[in-house]
Amino acid sequence: MAQPMQLGFQDAASPLMEELLHFHDHALMIIFLISVVVLYIIVLMISTKLTDTYILDSQEIEIIWTVLPAIILILIALPSLRILYLMDEINDPHLTIKAVGHQWYWSYEYTDYEDLGFDSYMIPTQDLTPGQFRLLEADHRMVIPVESPIRILISAEDVLHSWAVPSLGVKMDAVPGRLNQVTFIAARSGVFYGQCSEICGANHSFMPIVVEAVPLAHFESWSSMMLEDT
Repeated sequence: MAQPMQLGFQDAASPLMEELLHFHDHALMIIFLISVVVLYIIVLMISTKLTDTYILDSQEIEIIWTVLPAIILILIALPSLRILYLMDEINDPHLTIKAVGHQWYWSYEYTDYEDLGFDSYMIPTQDLTPGQFRLLEADHRMVIPVESPIRILISAEDVLHSWAVPSLGVKMDAVPGRLNQVTFIAARSGVFYGQCSEICGANHSFMPIVVEAVPLAHFESWSSMMLEDT
């Protein structure tokens, strides 16, 4: 999760988020190099009074400053398109979960099971135990198995919401009457936090998302326990 005074992204917990971080660093380096070159040219033009006929009117320079930006755009566009296709790719998900946004909580339905679903509410500040995070803890976590393709079907019952977990590289709008889907793979065990990322009313800030990734054996034990309780 994010730390105070943190300038970068959260640590990646899925292969997709790792790709996004690599693309961010790639694009940022290109932007940095462009900024340095432009700053150098500005300083050079301000500080020198020398002029040259070949610089003032040169066909070669015009070709260079037309072709070079096109090459830079291609270097940015190709990795970006690759990641866009990866984000839409669905490879035989092992588990499908339906997440429905309400004002102001989430409900989860494990559609591969006959009767496994629950509502997830934020834990009030006065009920938190030591070590829990304010405004981020939920009374029921969405539990998933590690290293398994997970498909999330996202919708809303009342107004627009957005299901977002930054460390997993997932963010999808929840639209009433529409079923959106995202896929991801949790690369490691852990607890990953997110929040509704679409302004949805007075308590928009109080509907956290908590995803707990566990080994497959622990997930099977959890699902059996939940089915017995229902």
